[in-house]
Amino acid sequence: MARASFACLPMDFLLRKAIGGMGVHHAGWLPPANALAKLQTVYSSPSDRDGGPWIGECNSMKSGTWKDVLQAPKPFPLRDCATMGIRQLAWKTMGSQAGGTKVDLVGVGLNATDTVIPVSAFPAPGSKTEYSERSVLLGGEISTAVIACRRWGLRTRYIGRLGDDHAARLHRAAFDDVGVETRIVTVEDASSPQSLILVDDSGERTVLCHRDPRLTMQPGDIEREWISSARALLVDGYHTTAAICAATWARDAGIPVIADLDVLRPGIDDLMPLVDYAFASREFPAALTGEPNLKKALAMLQEQFHCRLAGVTLGVGGVLTWDGEQSIQRPAYRVSTVDTTGAGDLFHAGFVYGHLQGWPIERQLDYACAAAALNCTRAGARGHIGTVKEISRLMAESKRYDVAACAETR
Repeated sequence: MARASFACLPMDFLLRKAIGGMGVHHAGWLPPANALAKLQTVYSSPSDRDGGPWIGECNSMKSGTWKDVLQAPKPFPLRDCATMGIRQLAWKTMGSQAGGTKVDLVGVGLNATDTVIPVSAFPAPGSKTEYSERSVLLGGEISTAVIACRRWGLRTRYIGRLGDDHAARLHRAAFDDVGVETRIVTVEDASSPQSLILVDDSGERTVLCHRDPRLTMQPGDIEREWISSARALLVDGYHTTAAICAATWARDAGIPVIADLDVLRPGIDDLMPLVDYAFASREFPAALTGEPNLKKALAMLQEQFHCRLAGVTLGVGGVLTWDGEQSIQRPAYRVSTVDTTGAGDLFHAGFVYGHLQGWPIERQLDYACAAAALNCTRAGARGHIGTVKEISRLMAESKRYDVAACAETR
């Protein structure tokens, strides 16, 4: 059974809404019993539970159970509430008000928890390979991009699904730590998306993914105002049904749609006409169009679906784009590569950031390439989300790979 859970809120705010206005609480302050009773009635009623989420239901509904939460000098993050036996601190009854909050970027789609294993070389078939260490790190194409944009100062919203496991709590804590607004459906008895990532000595990664089918997003997970109140929408090519819904609403509202495309999935042909800026893996254009030549396939993709810009990310080759009139390639910046995991995620985040600044397209692509390059200097999908200053310095000072030497552009 899926249940929605939304943004964590201070308990004093919930109490003021429940009983018609109260002063801000402080350490040692506890509201009267009738206030607690009214809060419990408003936010823990059976009608609320039927919809999935509820606010502050504890193992016991006695006032003493609430005391530690209500005495807190600041809002309790979800990860702390979970240890107290509280199921959710979620925004339910004020959902329509929350949906109208203006943000710069709304992202709809994937999250993942990555187990990163360094190896000297990719194991040969039938072989046994020992490894000395592993790291469990957070990732996911869309979740990483919205966190990066938030760190760069944009207001961001994430819409997605999680299981009810430890990984889900890690993701919620990560969103909370940087101030990303979340609209998350929690799927009970499901494991959040997991990836096993082998990283060789060159920094190249090989990814094995496990995603519970119950975590596939549906249009019912999204509300129109969550999309229409943003300046840009970022979707992936995995949750195509939900992405089509979100992109349709974005198109109606005149909001640009950016897509992170990796492999062909059912519904991709219906999503593509709604995408303004399509960025794909090296193999995607050929798989979609049947044209093996990369530049021709990219041009065919852009012409068929009328994207403002179609592009492919190419590792050291950077990015190659076509807008219907001209081809632009911006090669990657030279850095000491540790792990390429998350490079594409940071590229898309960087493009969104540059686009919302109103920069020329070349600068948008350069910023995206520089953000991706910096992230490759440490392990993990969010290994090094550089500051705007660090990324700008890399753009100004770092050398780039030679485009002519990049065979992948052919």
